[in-house]
Amino acid sequence: MLRFKVLASVVPVLAAAVFARAEIGSVSHPCIALGETSVELTSLFWTAGVHVAFTDDPARATVRVQITDDAGAADFAVVDDGLGDEPDSCQANPSTRLVSIAAQPVDGGQVIYLSSEGPADYRIYVRSKTFSQREAAALIVGARGGQRHFQAASL
Repeated sequence: MLRFKVLASVVPVLAAAVFARAEIGSVSHPCIALGETSVELTSLFWTAGVHVAFTDDPARATVRVQITDDAGAADFAVVDDGLGDEPDSCQANPSTRLVSIAAQPVDGGQVIYLSSEGPADYRIYVRSKTFSQREAAALIVGARGGQRHFQAASL
């Protein structure tokens, strides 16, 4: 009976360890390289130095990101055909900035209003099989640390 209790208590711990290792070792998170620094999305909330959230209410936003159909007008463009044979330019290093997308705004974290219209602090163009528009917006805001790119930007 004691063996069964030990086994019952060890199995969940082992399962959690396997899950955590798979999550930490995963390289499938969207990432961008900026010079010597890389910015990567993580689902491990506690490891991220930057937390962003999204809102549907422009009045609650601290950063506005516009989705544009013109790559030339974008501040940040992501165009790819999915995973290829190219080397990973975003290998983890001490200067990697981890960004998490929170369900609710975090104290000090940026709140992003993502739309295709209106004034914007950043404009993004996304045609990707690996990046969503939300992920691209989170990366560009996380890369800048949430600092506004434009002063009272308008379209």
